[in-house]
Amino acid sequence: MKIIIAKTPEDIDKAWEAISLLRPHLQREQYPLLMQEMFSSGYQLAYIEEGNKAVSVIGYRHLQFLFNGRHIYIDDLSTLEAYRGKGYASKLLNHVLQLAKEQNYEVVTLDSGCHRYDAHRLYMNKGFVIQGYHFSKKL
Repeated sequence: MKIIIAKTPEDIDKAWEAISLLRPHLQREQYPLLMQEMFSSGYQLAYIEEGNKAVSVIGYRHLQFLFNGRHIYIDDLSTLEAYRGKGYASKLLNHVLQLAKEQNYEVVTLDSGCHRYDAHRLYMNKGFVIQGYHFSKKL
């Protein structure tokens, strides 16, 4: 189970199916340009591949906030339904946790939809705790 860091347009394309499962509002035609823009602002994407397809993906960035200092924020974590239960998401989370340790960060953060119970179970099993609510206002 090798973790691949996406660097090329082909890597980004491989990740589309898993990303679109988590982010169904995205349009396929706009996805490559959006990802390139995100990469230019520090977003990184890693994935696990089976049969030349990214079956599990994690997107993250290094950030600094006043309330918790330098940390890694996980934007996206998604595994294709047929590949769930094989430990792929756990391995990707471990990868990001290790990156944070190597950088001497004290925290890794993420937001998760209230309805994503299976994801919450994974996060809590990895030691994540719920610390608050995330608010947004659509304009």
